[in-house]
Amino acid sequence: MDKLSQQPEQQDRYSESGPKRSRITLWVILSLLGIIIIGAGSAAFYVWSSLKPTAAGEVQKIDIPKGSSANEVADLLEQQGLIKNSFIFKYYLKLNDQGTRFQAGIYELSPGMDKDAIIAKLNAGDTVAAETIRFTIPEGFTVLQMADKLAAENLINKETFISLVASQTNWGDVEAVRSIPESDKLHQRLEGYLFPETYEMKKESTEEDIIKRMASELDRKLASLPEGWMDVLDERKISFHELLTIASLVEREVVVDEERALVAGIIYNRLADGMMLQIDATVQYSLDKPKERLYEKDLLVESPYNTYKVDGLPPGPIASPSFDSIEAALYPEKSDYLFYVTKKDGSQSHLFAKTYKEHLRNIEKSNQTAG
Repeated sequence: MDKLSQQPEQQDRYSESGPKRSRITLWVILSLLGIIIIGAGSAAFYVWSSLKPTAAGEVQKIDIPKGSSANEVADLLEQQGLIKNSFIFKYYLKLNDQGTRFQAGIYELSPGMDKDAIIAKLNAGDTVAAETIRFTIPEGFTVLQMADKLAAENLINKETFISLVASQTNWGDVEAVRSIPESDKLHQRLEGYLFPETYEMKKESTEEDIIKRMASELDRKLASLPEGWMDVLDERKISFHELLTIASLVEREVVVDEERALVAGIIYNRLADGMMLQIDATVQYSLDKPKERLYEKDLLVESPYNTYKVDGLPPGPIASPSFDSIEAALYPEKSDYLFYVTKKDGSQSHLFAKTYKEHLRNIEKSNQTAG
């Protein structure tokens, strides 16, 4: 009787537990769903907030180096306070298929700019001109003259410049300088290899930057020579270093353009005949500081560059030759001349002779024309 009376009570308990468990399950599901919604919302807010413009500020210059990846650009933008979160910005670029067209250069960007405005500017390459320096190296200048001029213009430290010129640096991918022989007779290692030209470079350019730029300009000029010019060197049995040396002699000896190839031919003639070159410009180079007039005693200076005392060519160039002088040395004018003397009539042209006797008459003739 007692057992039978208990059965309805148990059924009531079982019937009450079903709805209770359902409510618990629903609560758990709703709680989890709420957490997911809150989490998703928080993540969305975080992403939205991270892509919002930074606080407005003054215009900044940012330098995007060549070869920079989109990720590297994003890091730079965050470092300079132009975006809030480079990590999120990188994913934004990927989702929108952006970043592959960013261009190198210096940009003016402002904190507070919209992300899409920044992207558009980088895609367009809307750069600003960098502050530059401008200098001119005259044709026929020596390394020392270059150093003095650039130092006077406050563009270099002279001692640093000269030290770099003397170093065994390969200067990266610059090709011509590899022709310089290893010789302790060279007065200045890069003499003749720094092309005379007007240059414009970034304001912060170092002595090394300036030297490399001038050396690479020689490479660029050589590339404009007629095809097969190196075969000409082989035919003449001379090295490029020797060609540049001859070109430098022409540069320092000749003012009238039409005479460059003719004087180059005379140098080749004297070398072929085993004669000393006896070129005054080599003596001037030996003295470091050029004189207005050379005396007999100056011709006796002990130097491997003094062609009044040594046979053949000097150890290297005595100045930076112009492109015209390089062409003249490469393609000299054929003649039987062995001598030349400068006219003293102010024309800066020369009188040419085949024999020493004729040369002496030209010297006398030149003296007679002196004003």
